Amino acid sequence: MIPATQLSQQEAERFLYLEARLLDERAFEAWLELFTSDGVYWVPMEEGTDPETSSSLIYDNAKQRAERVYRLLHTPHYAQMPPSRTVHHVSNVLVEAASDDREVLIRSTVLISEVRPGHRQQYGLARPRSVAGLCEYRLRYEDGWRIALKKVLLIERDVPMFNLTFIV
Repeated sequence: MIPATQLSQQEAERFLYLEARLLDERAFEAWLELFTSDGVYWVPMEEGTDPETSSSLIYDNAKQRAERVYRLLHTPHYAQMPPSRTVHHVSNVLVEAASDDREVLIRSTVLISEVRPGHRQQYGLARPRSVAGLCEYRLRYEDGWRIALKKVLLIERDVPMFNLTFIV
């Protein structure tokens, strides 16, 4: 077992850049492999809430993540027809110790540039937009670093948003 303190800043950044690239290339099945079997993907509606008792924009365990990816890739998903094109900009990466000695905490920011191709007269299509958030990752070493928690606190979480069906 590798202690969490052995994850360097450069390795943490490389991990987050890999995740961003997988999402931007729509390699969602490979993205699923970045998670631990008990990993959680969480986009809360309010800061400091308990996802078990409060509403979230997204709160996915392994089964729900797999279902989300399957729908995006293999079923007619009208909110993603045509599919979004994204660019994830990752920055401000900080590596910290976590409470579990097998884990490391990474904090970062993300700016997602997104556009869905189509005719400008169709609502929500051909209009570039940006979605920004504060990210918290708990990575656990399990035959390589894996995501035990990915939490994205969107800065616009309390204002009306449309179509967040791509993966943030």
